[in-house]
Amino acid sequence: MASHRRPKQPSRARVTVLTVTAAAAVALTAQSGAQAAPAKPKIDEVKSKVDALHHEAEEATEQYNQADERRGELQKEIGELQDKVARGQQELNALRDKIGSVASAQYRSGGIDPALQLFLSGDPDTYLDKASAIDQLSAQQADVLTQIQAKQRTLAQQRAEATSKLADLDGVRKSLGEKKQKYQSKLAEAQKLLNTLTAAEKAKLEQEERAKEQRASRAAGERVDLGNEVPASGLGAAALSAAATQIGKPYVSGAEGPNAYDCSGLTQWAYGKAGAKLSRVTYTQQNDGTKIGRSQLRPGDLVFFNSLSHVGLYAGNNTILHAPKPGTNVRYESMDYMGTFQFGVRIGG
Repeated sequence: MASHRRPKQPSRARVTVLTVTAAAAVALTAQSGAQAAPAKPKIDEVKSKVDALHHEAEEATEQYNQADERRGELQKEIGELQDKVARGQQELNALRDKIGSVASAQYRSGGIDPALQLFLSGDPDTYLDKASAIDQLSAQQADVLTQIQAKQRTLAQQRAEATSKLADLDGVRKSLGEKKQKYQSKLAEAQKLLNTLTAAEKAKLEQEERAKEQRASRAAGERVDLGNEVPASGLGAAALSAAATQIGKPYVSGAEGPNAYDCSGLTQWAYGKAGAKLSRVTYTQQNDGTKIGRSQLRPGDLVFFNSLSHVGLYAGNNTILHAPKPGTNVRYESMDYMGTFQFGVRIGG
């Protein structure tokens, strides 16, 4: 007869050990999951990173604009060279036709020495006159040949120069693509960071931007009321006045107005309205006038910041008028928020 025994129950100590082990495993799993999902960045961290990315995008934008300006210059130079080559080729063809006509005439005459032909012509009365004409013709032939050689050398040089500039143009076009991709990538990265914020956090950032703009506008209003800063020049005053009409227009990378601007696009447009021609980008606008220090600034002067990646118009009272960065509009702003001041530039005196 088989024996029926009750299965042996695990001891209380064993149950306790198993429970503790299971709990520890659950805790480790939870901890591992927490490490796999990094903590959401704080709003201040996002703002700081976005500002840095916008600065890098602006720098890349200015580099793109500079390359685009160079592309335009090269295309103009290449066009002028090609016109010169075409005109030179026409002149060369005309010179060759001239030599060809003389050669054909000699061939038709049987290749006999012209002086002997005259001597045998039986017309001694006109011999000396005709002999003189032949000497002049020979001298003219030699001159034409010299002109042909000089024109050939000139054409060769112009063609080589055009070929070199075309190669430069290819390089600039490649650089343009890289610079454009860089600033678009920075802007996309900044937008991706902004998208991690909640609606309330985005609203808070927008409120801070509006408050900053209002503070700068009040400071600008105080400057106007006090009237204690004389403009740099009539030209500077006109440029600043023109820029003020664009307040509220959006910042767009590469834009030159009149519906949107980047920083150097605004300064170029404003001075253009005042009657002065500025170059397109910060890196060249710095050379469009006389460099001055911060203590010398007057309303209308150009002011440069952050390794020449940003430019605005000094508006007095430690305030500038500028196109700040992506996501903002043309506005007044305190220089205290602008980063590293480089120098000012006074246009036209």
